[in-house]
Amino acid sequence: MRTDRLVQEYDVTLRHTMFPLHPDTPEEGLPLVDLFGGRQAYLDSMRQRLESLMEAEGLEYGDRTHTYNSRLGQELAKWAERQPGGGGAGGGRKIHDALYRAYFVDGVNLAKVDELVRIAESLGLSGDEAREVLETRAEQEAVDLDWARSRQLGVSGVPTFMADNKAVVGAQPYEMLEALVNRAGARKRLVSES
Repeated sequence: MRTDRLVQEYDVTLRHTMFPLHPDTPEEGLPLVDLFGGRQAYLDSMRQRLESLMEAEGLEYGDRTHTYNSRLGQELAKWAERQPGGGGAGGGRKIHDALYRAYFVDGVNLAKVDELVRIAESLGLSGDEAREVLETRAEQEAVDLDWARSRQLGVSGVPTFMADNKAVVGAQPYEMLEALVNRAGARKRLVSES
C-alpha cells in the first residue's frame, strides 16, 4: 500500500482519526441504492471507480449492497489500537485492516457487537474485553474527540491525509502523498545497502 511505502521511506508516523461517515445509518444498515436516492447508475459508476482504486492499491473490494453504521467499529478500533496484537506499526494497522476487510470485502454489519467481537478475536484480542468495551461504550468519548478533531480540521471525506495542516483527500497517487510529507518537512529514511 502507498501508506506502507511512505512509512518505510520517510520518518513519519500515521495516526488514524475517526470520521463520522453516514452516522445516522440505522443499526440494521441501509441499502446503498437508498443511500444514493435510488440512483442506480450513480451507484454502479461509484462501485466501478472504487473497484479500480482498490485494485490499483492491491486491495480486495466485495460486491457490497448495504452501508452500515461504523460507530461501534470505530470504538473497537480505538481500544484495539492500544492492545498487543491489535495495533502495530501505523497506529492500529491490524484492526483497521480487519475492519476494512469485514466491511468492504465481506459485507459485515459493523454495528453488531457479535460481529465486532469476532473480528477482535480473529486478531487474537480478548473477545470478553472487546464485548465489555462495546457494551459499556468505554471508547465513546475517544471517538467523539476524533469526530470533533475531524470537524475542526475541515475533513469532509475519507481517506484524508494531513501533514502540517495541509491535506489531500481521497485515494491519491504515491507521489501526491510524498509531496505532502515533503512540504511538511519529513526526512527521508536512510536506506542501508546490502
